[in-house]
Amino acid sequence: MKRLEKHRIFLMGLMVMVALSLIPCRAWAVRIKDIADVQGMRDNQLMGYGIVAGLNGTGDKDQTEFPVRSIVNMLTRMGVRVRRKDVKVKNIAAVIVTATLPPFAKPGSQIDVVVSSIGDAKSIQGGTLLQTPLWAADGKVYAVAQGPVSIGGFSTSKGGGKSQKNFPTVGRVPEGAIVERPVPISFQNRSYVVFNLYTPDFTTATRVTKAINSFMGERAAHPLDADTIRVSIPKAFRSNLVQFMSKLENLEVTPANEARVVFNERTGTVVIGKDVRISTVAVAHGNLTVTIKEHTYVSQPAPFASKIKKEGTPTQVPGGITMAPGGQTVVTKEHQIAVHEEKKKLVLLKSGATIGELVDSLNKIGVSPRDLMSILQAIRAAGALHAKLEIM
Repeated sequence: MKRLEKHRIFLMGLMVMVALSLIPCRAWAVRIKDIADVQGMRDNQLMGYGIVAGLNGTGDKDQTEFPVRSIVNMLTRMGVRVRRKDVKVKNIAAVIVTATLPPFAKPGSQIDVVVSSIGDAKSIQGGTLLQTPLWAADGKVYAVAQGPVSIGGFSTSKGGGKSQKNFPTVGRVPEGAIVERPVPISFQNRSYVVFNLYTPDFTTATRVTKAINSFMGERAAHPLDADTIRVSIPKAFRSNLVQFMSKLENLEVTPANEARVVFNERTGTVVIGKDVRISTVAVAHGNLTVTIKEHTYVSQPAPFASKIKKEGTPTQVPGGITMAPGGQTVVTKEHQIAVHEEKKKLVLLKSGATIGELVDSLNKIGVSPRDLMSILQAIRAAGALHAKLEIM
């Protein structure tokens, strides 16, 4: 009886393992909304010219003409007549205001703006952005910005000393722009929608198409190219596209990533994709360090009052300074050159090595990130690295 019960438990465990193995793995699956967007539903860039006032003497100098002219024109429109030569202020700065208008933004919505000085102002800290129209590429005003500027840092100086954090000539006005005009987007009564992949790839486009067709139970999705997937909208959903799009954008797919190695020499950063593979290759890397040191020695002439036993003979004084009688000060330089070459072992990287095996092997020869850049470029030149190299 106990033997039969053990056999039954074993069979149940085996069935569970088989069932789990049949479940598709979604460890690397992502939502469609994370790798693609809907054509026609995008951000729009806005820009305008404005004035930041209320600065503590850190604004544009008087020689910068356009901010003062802007103030004179603004005062004239407000009924205050002033002459340009009578206006001398240091508490204003001319700025360019930029913002991003998201899709479906309606009049009354608020968006953030970035304020950047275009004159010679030292800082826009503590200033207030005056009312600034924001224009789009079509020449129409879509938002108006105004409000206190935050630079997220500071800048202070006194005498010859200066202390600064972040960039004091660039700031933000959180929710500082009010949308005045919506971007026309026709979303209702559509017969189809188009998805555009952020990273064009034929394999990813095919997988997205299969996921959508599997969900809809029909061939409604068709890939047009490596970037575009067109999806026909069923008649039952044409009056409720929001619900339909919500279901589509949350479908999960596994994107196909390109084998790529990214370098950033400015920061010494190396990023290696998981699909990078190498052929069999042997690697040995040793740094060659050349150090040159320069020492300066001064030969100082003896004073007139000093007694010298023999004319022309140098006199050694306390402190190790040589006194040359009746001559000029002589400066001599001595160079010391030292060469050091590291002795590293030859490491064999086998064909088909994964990213983990590659990193472990290179760690054995003690390479730094900058050394790793040179090694990977050399492996690529040898034809053994099967990936794309990208330098930022």
